[in-house]
Amino acid sequence: MDLATLIGMLGAIGFVVMAMVMGGDLSMFMNVPSILIVFGGTLFVVLSQFSLGQFFGAGKIGAKAFMFKIESPDVLIQKIVEMADAARKGGFLALEEAEIENAFMQKGVDMLVDGHDVDVVRDTLSKDITMTTERHEFGATIYKGMGDVAPAMGMIGTLIGLVAMLSNMDDPKAIGPAMAVALLTTLYGAFFSNVICLPMAVKLNNRAVEEKLNQSLVLDGIIGIADGQNPRVIEGILKSYLAESKRGNAAEDD
Repeated sequence: MDLATLIGMLGAIGFVVMAMVMGGDLSMFMNVPSILIVFGGTLFVVLSQFSLGQFFGAGKIGAKAFMFKIESPDVLIQKIVEMADAARKGGFLALEEAEIENAFMQKGVDMLVDGHDVDVVRDTLSKDITMTTERHEFGATIYKGMGDVAPAMGMIGTLIGLVAMLSNMDDPKAIGPAMAVALLTTLYGAFFSNVICLPMAVKLNNRAVEEKLNQSLVLDGIIGIADGQNPRVIEGILKSYLAESKRGNAAEDD
């Protein structure tokens, strides 16, 4: 679980709720028409921009903002160097029994064991990287769309509330509820956008970058193994994916 996402989001919600409680009765911040306008309106507007499959698939992608496990590049490099050494001594068939947790790496190794040409391996894995990145970025686009639409729906609710208020100026009892709709829809729209949707969109984009980096590292390692390069040479190439500080520490360990 990504604690940064969970703590950050819960912390933001907690401070907002705390401010509401300190400002008076929490129930005065609850308004059903405002909720329907902002949350319901936002979901359906964004739904109209995508297909049903794409829209509902965003829920599964959105879970990556909270539940996402990605291997450290250091671990991937170590595994690739081990496999390169085994392949150099016993050929590609020596990799058949290797225990590999990374699915993308396993796919590349399976192709080597099956005897595919290096160009086929490179093209297949490159296509896989492209499609995975596009899929994750697409999910982030949906959440960014919600973040963009929610404040607009809040503004629509505000205008509805103002119209209702101005239409009932002769009835003092109607002014309060109408003004509540006007103000709370703006609050809900800003909250839904800036506390929920936009942070998730940014986090999903970060996930896509991290996964693409790891997959590119694995691709270079698999191609290095396929070309029969020296394991130390492969290691040196793959260390370019590490931060300068980690690269230096890794070099000292060698």
